[in-house]
Amino acid sequence: MPAEVFGAQYEFLPKPQILTFEEIERLTRVFAGLGVKKVRLTGGEPLVRAEIPKLVERLAKIKGIEDLTLTTNGFLLSRHARALKKAGLTRITVSLDSLDDEVFKRMNGRDYDKRPVLEGIDAADKAGLCPIKINCVVQRGVNDHTLVDMARHFKGTRHIVRFIEFMDVGNLNGWNLSQVVSAREIIERINAELPLEPAASNYRGEVASRYRYKDGSGEIGMIASVSQPFCGDCTRARLSTDGKLVTCLFAKNGEDLRGPMRAGASDSELRALILSVWEGRVDRYSEERSANTDLDGYVRSGRKIEMYQIGG
Repeated sequence: MPAEVFGAQYEFLPKPQILTFEEIERLTRVFAGLGVKKVRLTGGEPLVRAEIPKLVERLAKIKGIEDLTLTTNGFLLSRHARALKKAGLTRITVSLDSLDDEVFKRMNGRDYDKRPVLEGIDAADKAGLCPIKINCVVQRGVNDHTLVDMARHFKGTRHIVRFIEFMDVGNLNGWNLSQVVSAREIIERINAELPLEPAASNYRGEVASRYRYKDGSGEIGMIASVSQPFCGDCTRARLSTDGKLVTCLFAKNGEDLRGPMRAGASDSELRALILSVWEGRVDRYSEERSANTDLDGYVRSGRKIEMYQIGG
């Protein structure tokens, strides 16, 4: 949420518009009944939600959910890591775009350095929330000169840094193709100093391509939705804070589930609604974007849901 757009006084959604823990649990049970096995809590920032370990505890008890994880900016992680693990969280992902404090401050839009994030990663490691994945969005001319340092810092720690091509999510990040550092270039830069080799995917639909360090000291991941779209293998559905089902990170809108649920819809009716949306989806924004010759014009052509509304 860019500081120059929202500021410290931004008014967030009124509480009645936000799904309750009970509603999130109910919808997750319906999704689990449809075959969902992995659940990720994102945001915005999920750790600002009051009593978040209680939600984790509810979700961890749902039959069929095998992997329960959370993505955070890490600032509040050190105080919550142990409680989250105790509540049933499986593992965690932390966003960290640079280890250079000045670059980090520029990218997070606030005068905060990296120290609380690194403390949070350490606390999560001690709590057993592993493997820890660290997401780094790479922007040319902004933080690309620090990416090798990022890889080197976490090499040998068991943590997996995932480098992400700068994407045109939402409408507020000022995306421009000139700022995209391709996955190939990122791999070439790291490989020149820390030799890598490709590794097999863990499962079909895994968003990150895997690369191992040749000396056996760990791995990194590459998420390349700009240069190498993977729409055809996408299996992700997103549930927004206000109860909308969104089938693509780049969608313009979502299907309201909160309204029917609060109006008395049964689980079977909610299931039917979810199925109708999922079976009718035709999302392939990243592929269409890559195929368009006027790329910047295509990106500017329509509004999209903001990343802070639906997570990654």
